[in-house]
Parts: sequence; C-alpha cells; structure tokens
Amino acid sequence: MFSRLSPITAVPLRNGIIAGLLGFFLLVALYFMGRHPFLFMLYFDFRILMFAVFMTLTLKEIRDAHQEGIIFFWQGMIANFVFTVLFAIVTSALIWLLCILYAPFLSNYIVTALAQMKELPAEVIIRIGKDAHESNLSTLAATNGYTLAKHYFWQTFVISFFISIIISVILRRQPKNN
Repeated sequence: MFSRLSPITAVPLRNGIIAGLLGFFLLVALYFMGRHPFLFMLYFDFRILMFAVFMTLTLKEIRDAHQEGIIFFWQGMIANFVFTVLFAIVTSALIWLLCILYAPFLSNYIVTALAQMKELPAEVIIRIGKDAHESNLSTLAATNGYTLAKHYFWQTFVISFFISIIISVILRRQPKNN
C-alpha cells in the first residue's frame, strides 16, 4: 500500500495507523476498567511510553532497513511528525465516533470532571482565580465529542514534540567522514 512512498513517509504512516488503533483500544480499555482516560494527568498518559516505543521502532526500521544505517536528525523529526499526525488523526476520529455512538463515555467524563473541579480546595481556586474556575465549570458542562477529540489531537502533538527530539537525537547516525 505504501510501497511507492519514501521510507521516511511509508514506515511512519503504517506505524501511525497501527499505534492510533492501539491507542484508541487502550483508551477504551481504561474507560471500561473504571479509569476515564481523559482524567489522567498529562505526565501519567500512556502516550508517552507508546510514542517512545513506536518512534524508536520506526526510526530504527528506517535507519537500518532502508538507509544503510544512516539517519539524520531532520529525517527522524520528519518521520516522527508523520507518525504523530497519523496517530492523532486516527485516535481523535475514533474518540469522536465513540462519543457519538456511546454517549456514556462523554457524560461520564463531564460528571466526573465536574465533581473533581467542585472538590478543589479553596486555596487552589484562589490561585487559579474564582472567575477562571467558574468559567472552566461552565465550559466543561458544554463539552461535546468534538471538543474531546480536538483536545486529544492537540495534546498528542505536545507530548510527541519532546519525545521526537530525544529519540531523533539518540537514534541519528551520520556517515563517517574519512
């Protein structure tokens, strides 16, 4: 399917689709285990580990199987960006579809997040501002599937950016100059 594309595009496209499907199934599994995936702190997000594994495998495949052991930093960054775009599109689209087809996913998120926000200590509310807190409460009540999917989409790029840099630096291998 991707045979006509450059390996820097083809390998991340394939792996991005696979990781996107796996990521969605992990989200659904977390939800049905009683832990809504949108209520985790960002630094506990499973995407961190998933991206590290998939990006490493993607760059190693490109470097070792297609480029004779050589990959430059910029090639790694492009490949990781393509991977991230596909992961974000696949997973976000499936989240949006899940919210449409299975309404309890969205309603459970709203109810649980509202309860958590209402239980915040007074010191935290003062620190973020009472107006900001009230605004967040009203905005949260109006959340829909598109909002959740969009949030997940953009959050994926934030997580991916730092991991992409680290893995592209670690796995780069440049030709030796004689």
